[in-house]
This record gives sequence, structure tokens and C-alpha cells, in this order.
Amino acid sequence: MAITFPDLPYPKDALEPYISAKTLEFHHGKHHKTYVDNANKMISGTPHENEDSETIIRKCYRDQSKIGIFNNVAQAWNHSFFWRCMKRGGGKPPSGEIAERIKSDLGGYEKFIEEFKNAGVTQFGSGWAWLVLDGGKLKIVKTPNAENPLAEGKKPLLVVDVWEHAYYLDYQNRRPDFLQAFIDNLINWDFVNSQLK
Repeated sequence: MAITFPDLPYPKDALEPYISAKTLEFHHGKHHKTYVDNANKMISGTPHENEDSETIIRKCYRDQSKIGIFNNVAQAWNHSFFWRCMKRGGGKPPSGEIAERIKSDLGGYEKFIEEFKNAGVTQFGSGWAWLVLDGGKLKIVKTPNAENPLAEGKKPLLVVDVWEHAYYLDYQNRRPDFLQAFIDNLINWDFVNSQLK
């Protein structure tokens, strides 16, 4: 089963001024596409070529002989998920089930902002900050490089990419500003709610 390269779920300029069309052109069109192309080359002719991305991620996690496969398949998956976590006119406090779960599991929306932003700021080097379901409870986690919570049995609900290519053209070294813009203006809470079902 080939790893697919999805179109963005919105026009390239839809997230401006918070993420520029130029950033999306490079991030989606170059970085994400390269992960997909490399992943398909690496799984071709192996038992993984007929598996879906999530199965490959779980099977190859922490297997040093398959680190290249893991890195490229996981990065392709992470990016496909990341695009859907954003929308024009997003952000602001959520409604629906996710709002109730954030209140009960994390102590409220302000606490969520503080913890989620902190996870993104303190992820040393490249990586991701996630809102996940772990054992039926919401948790905020961060992962380095290509790692994602699927590999450890957690269910991703929301992610922000904190690799420099995600924000450097627009924010230079100001990762905290990028994270604040993501939280305030871009989070697609409808998508997050859909992941709870």
C-alpha cells in the first residue's frame, strides 16, 4: 500500500498571515513530498509495502535496522495529520467534547495553552508537540524528530510541528511566537473533536 501525498485541505494562502503561502509551498511541496517519496522507495519490495502507515510506524519503532523506514513513514504521517489540525479562522477556545475533556483532564483551556506551548518551546531541536488520548485521558506530550505517539499506543488528537522548516521563513528563531499564533488563530477544533470519536 503506497504512502500517499495528500493535497493541502485549503489553499496555500489560507493560513496567512500566521503561516505564509511561501512556507507552505516549501513545507508541504518539498519537505512532506520528500518524506513520502523516500518512504515509498524504502518500503518497495519489503513486507511493509502492503501495510498502512500506522502499522509500519508501530512495527518499525525503535528497530535500528528500519530507522530509515520509520523516519520517513512517520514524518509523512505526522505532516498529513498536521495539515488537518489547522484551518483559516481557527484557534480560540474549543467547544464540544474536547472542551469538556480539556476542562476535566487538563484543568481548563488556559492550562492547556500553557502546557501545550511549553511542550513545543521546550522540545530541544526538531520535533512535535501533541495533544493525545492516553488510557482514556487527555495528555500533552512532545516527541523528537519523526517520533509520534502512535508508536506507544497513544491516540493523536492535535499536533504542531516545531521543526524549524515549519516556521523559520515567517518567524525566524521565534518559536514561541509561532506556537502562540498556532494556538490563537489556527487550531482546527472541529478536526480535534472528530478524532475523539
